[in-house]
Amino acid sequence: QVQLVESGGGLVQPEGSLRLSCAASGSIFSVYPMGWYRQATGKQRTLVAFVTSGGMTRYTDSVKGRFTISRDTATAKNTVYLQMNSLKPEDSAVYYCYLTRDGIVYWGKGTLVTVSS
Repeated sequence: QVQLVESGGGLVQPEGSLRLSCAASGSIFSVYPMGWYRQATGKQRTLVAFVTSGGMTRYTDSVKGRFTISRDTATAKNTVYLQMNSLKPEDSAVYYCYLTRDGIVYWGKGTLVTVSS
């Protein structure tokens, strides 16, 4: 089994910044694709960003230039981060980390991000 634990969410003012972290543990013995989805109240869960096992990154258009996904390549290779800058109220959502292994997607429980003045 794989467990994912997110942290770093909270309340921030518009144009502020937050850094989300996601640490994977369990039956993982390699570097796997990981990323972030988000789900706003009353809306579907949508992809925000991901990083492949080779380090390639992709972002949804609405966060390009503001969010940066990265992974720890030093000691904990299945830890990913999402640096979120210039936050907007429409970025408010529960952010979920995921990891893909052998065709199975594992999810964290989510961390709430609220952007409000």
